[in-house]
Amino acid sequence: MKIGVIGAGRLGICFALLCEAAGHPVLVSDIREDYVESLNDRHIDTTEPEVQNLLREVERFEATTDNRRVIRECDLVYTLVPTPSLDDGSYDVSAVWEVVEDFKKEMSGVANYPKNFVIGSTTNPGDCREFRNALPPSVKVFYNPEFIAQGSIVKNLREADMVLLGHDAEPFASNEQVITDITNLYKKIQSTRAIVCQMSLTAAEITKIAVNCYLTTKISYANMLGDTLNRAGCGDEVSSVLNAIGIDSRIGRKFLNWGVGYGGPCLPRDNRAFAAFAEKLGMEYNLGWCTDGINNEHAEFLADYWLDMNHSNSPFYFDYISYKYGTDIVEESQQLRLCTDLLEKGAKVYIRNDRRLDEKVYTDLISKYGHDNVKIVDGKEYVKEDIFIVNL
Repeated sequence: MKIGVIGAGRLGICFALLCEAAGHPVLVSDIREDYVESLNDRHIDTTEPEVQNLLREVERFEATTDNRRVIRECDLVYTLVPTPSLDDGSYDVSAVWEVVEDFKKEMSGVANYPKNFVIGSTTNPGDCREFRNALPPSVKVFYNPEFIAQGSIVKNLREADMVLLGHDAEPFASNEQVITDITNLYKKIQSTRAIVCQMSLTAAEITKIAVNCYLTTKISYANMLGDTLNRAGCGDEVSSVLNAIGIDSRIGRKFLNWGVGYGGPCLPRDNRAFAAFAEKLGMEYNLGWCTDGINNEHAEFLADYWLDMNHSNSPFYFDYISYKYGTDIVEESQQLRLCTDLLEKGAKVYIRNDRRLDEKVYTDLISKYGHDNVKIVDGKEYVKEDIFIVNL
């Protein structure tokens, strides 16, 4: 079984390389010609762990800029193209529609040309049904998104708790072999045994964003409770309270900590997409918008909290300002927001120089707040004065 991946970005290349490591020939496509050339030369510039080693070891892997070649040659055709957020919180799926058009062009005038199109990009509920309706009847459409975090994509793919698989319920028999193929593929990729959850296309799209909406709710609940305890004079008991609540098996300890709010390129987007979808259904009050509001309120609380904790009025030190330690992504970084909120309130900050970050992140901070207030250092041991370390 030859596997095609259209869209070989951060997630796409990780998934493709794991498919190849599982024993399948893989053909990926991407619009960036220089990137495709680098992949064929077995080199990639990435901060994702393991990716370079996986690429170096491939035997049956090729990259191209031709989506139609991927469609023509491969048995399972995945697309993992970007679906950025729109202003209303929903997803811009125009890149997926471009892949749909490539399918239509490739299959134009060809009768009984069966293909299996697996959409791994996050989409709005109902989008996959529209893609299916626009394609020739011989193209089976499946929805198979991943639950990953940037900076640990390979690990997350190997250790997933669930494989979410949406498809047409009828006729199920015609989908059965493809479902078996996808299930067996994950069995080879994973180091743990994930549960395959099958449902309709739209239900699967709702499930994808609903999972992350629940996680943002749990994070926001823990932070709201921590803020409440601090305001009530019980700030030194936040951990004790959350540990006690997490012991309850109905709740659990994961994502139940007091700290910075949720951020990065996944959780905020899925949370807002769920809220936007619920609003379109007439649900004026829904968890998506509520948790976003709590996340923002908590960010405002944290800046005042750290200012109050810094009794000596020392410069604040940040070991990282990316959304998660070890990544180069500052999209919706709550760490970066805390840094800028403190600067807005007149504080001085030291930031460890993380050379994975775009230098513009640092130059923009210095340009806005000045060299006297923002200093980029190689680590806290290089600071020759008292500093207040922000523990994130």
